[in-house]
Amino acid sequence: MAVYTEVADEELDAFIESYDIGALTSCKGIAEGVENSNYLVQTEAGRYILTLYEKRVAPKDLPYFLALMEHLAARGIRCPLPVHDREGRNLRKLAGRPAALINFLDGISVRRASIEQCASLGKALGRLHVAGESFAQTRANSLSLSGWEALVNAIGDRADTVIRGLKAEIAKELAHLEKAWPRDLPQGVIHADLFPDNVFFLGQEVSGLIDFYFACNDLLAYDIAICLNAWCFESDASFNITKARAFLQAYEGVRPLAANELAALPTLARGAALRFLLTRSYDWLNTDGEALVKRRDPNEYLRKLRFHRKVRSYRDYGLGEH
Repeated sequence: MAVYTEVADEELDAFIESYDIGALTSCKGIAEGVENSNYLVQTEAGRYILTLYEKRVAPKDLPYFLALMEHLAARGIRCPLPVHDREGRNLRKLAGRPAALINFLDGISVRRASIEQCASLGKALGRLHVAGESFAQTRANSLSLSGWEALVNAIGDRADTVIRGLKAEIAKELAHLEKAWPRDLPQGVIHADLFPDNVFFLGQEVSGLIDFYFACNDLLAYDIAICLNAWCFESDASFNITKARAFLQAYEGVRPLAANELAALPTLARGAALRFLLTRSYDWLNTDGEALVKRRDPNEYLRKLRFHRKVRSYRDYGLGEH
């Protein structure tokens, strides 16, 4: 279970009592999630998610994340909304950790998305990007191009213990991306981690986007590239162009892509694949032995990276002429 910090009963009762949500009736640890400790809390007023932020989330970034969720929710984006206590605070301390209480969203995450669900995701991501245009706060993306070299150095020679030959392959890819990375594309708020376990569905429609703790300001098309990697490959590593087409066309129905964004899509997709190859490799080597968290296979993203290297145009992702 991905619960790193246990909360004493009396501490939890006192914490809940400071909100206008009635008395606590139950609390259960949530197995999903890698970065933080999450609990499903039931009170007399309903269900909430209690999150305790662990060491990998910088406390200085928390006001950005929470303010962003409030901003997006106010503009109709289906995302968690932080609850304020009686003193107006949406960020507290609990069991020695920064903590926040978030409203509960209905829906389920899917393991294998349908074409219709990919289309709904594209529409939801487009709406998120448009809603983020008026968000005044900014946060740099520490896991984009400028942050990858530090990860490479942290992994070092141990990369070859994860996958044979990985060190050299990573070095070659990073050198290519440092030269090819686009720097003049539209920027704004991106989710940066919109994987299937961070999206809820009711039927074929998105009912909620969650886990905004990698959100930042970066190239909007980079967020699209992350989703192409996360949603449009099958379990056998084959690329599903029909899902990609549905996702991209639905996104463009909300926010059309500029010509330079389309041209950069293969490079951005390679970068997104490298980003998750690096973080998965790092986690593979450094996962806390006391944390009962399933390590994610880095080889999945090496296969995706190799696919994107063969892509010559955005048309290979299912889009027609623009």
